[in-house]
Amino acid sequence: MKALDDFRLRLGRHELVPIMIGGMGVDISSSDLALEAARLGGVGHISDAMIKTVTDRRYKTKYVKAKQAQYKYNVDSPDKSAVKFNLGDLAEATRLHVEHTMSRKTGSGLVFINCMEKLTMNAPKETLAVRLASALDAGIDGITLAAGLHLGSFALIEQHPRFRDAKLGIIVSSLRALQLFLKKNARLNRLPDYVVVEGPLAGGHLGFGMDWAQYDLATIVAEIRAWLAQEQLDIPLIPAGGIFTGTDAVSYLETGSAAVQVATRFTVAKECGLPAKVQQEYFKADEDDIEVNQISPTGYPMRMIKASPGIGDGIRPNCEAYGYLLDANGKCAYIDAWNREVAAHPEAKRVSVMDKTCLCTHMRNFAIWTCGQTAWRLKDTSVQRGDGSYQLLSAEHVFRDYQFSTGAKIALPELEAAAGG
Repeated sequence: MKALDDFRLRLGRHELVPIMIGGMGVDISSSDLALEAARLGGVGHISDAMIKTVTDRRYKTKYVKAKQAQYKYNVDSPDKSAVKFNLGDLAEATRLHVEHTMSRKTGSGLVFINCMEKLTMNAPKETLAVRLASALDAGIDGITLAAGLHLGSFALIEQHPRFRDAKLGIIVSSLRALQLFLKKNARLNRLPDYVVVEGPLAGGHLGFGMDWAQYDLATIVAEIRAWLAQEQLDIPLIPAGGIFTGTDAVSYLETGSAAVQVATRFTVAKECGLPAKVQQEYFKADEDDIEVNQISPTGYPMRMIKASPGIGDGIRPNCEAYGYLLDANGKCAYIDAWNREVAAHPEAKRVSVMDKTCLCTHMRNFAIWTCGQTAWRLKDTSVQRGDGSYQLLSAEHVFRDYQFSTGAKIALPELEAAAGG
């Protein structure tokens, strides 16, 4: 019976443990988590979602405060077209986070950055170009393009000196999406170094409609693999979404996949960026506590724990401070929904908005608890303490369990002594 450790992921000159930890924002996939994956010989991701908030917290910068002060005059206006990101600050924040991370890297693995392309930021092309180039400048090992694949992303950095040196990958949920990307980028003579195939059981934003349950990851991977073979294209495929055990992972590698991307089980790791209290909510969640809804202003369905406090909250839009989801015309679906409810309830001190959420504010505050469909199984991966809480795991424990387990088994940690005990 094979274990995941019997396989290796080859990316150029790198031979890696075939485990990639997905890039969860905002700072849920922390530097510490990504660095553990690299130390153990796999691939870890940091995320560039709301990068200025991350640097303010991690490195004591003041980017958010400065932007908020600059556009304070516009807070009461429904027109957010004037609210722009300072591209120099954006570049500096990206470099700061990447450099701090890469300076601490050890081991034979790699650290990538997950670039959430749906963060349009009121200037989609310009801000994306800065984010990509700045990460490369700062020495990131690779970039994974995710969350609303932009077909022109490669072209934005084709003149960068690291364009053919750094690892560049994409996330797709269908063969059609991959075909469109490859066709659009054919003139660049630059294939993706890897393709993450994200299925319908993944966490956060999904590349499917509300009919997501009709799709199956293994079927999509097989379809893409057959087409790549037909076209004689050698691109490593990395399935993602619902891969909960090492045995689940091996089933994909035995049929030709190069590695697996996993994330949900790492949400309850000590190195994860989620607050400890929120991690306990993940442990407590049952299967019927997980839902796919349409509250994201991006227009994509999103999977989360339905007790997330950001659902139904009617906070004033914080575009002047954040504004990551403002489109090229300064619009966001949450602004429209909030203004509608304010107009309908003029006497209310605070309204409730059920159909959309201020994703920027609530992701920043860890109030939208995104998760994979298998999150309800997290309680089976740890041990419960006397007070009813669950023990957090080390990232190494979860990584090694994926790497070496067989027979669909999950290794439980030893119960730690209570603090002060």
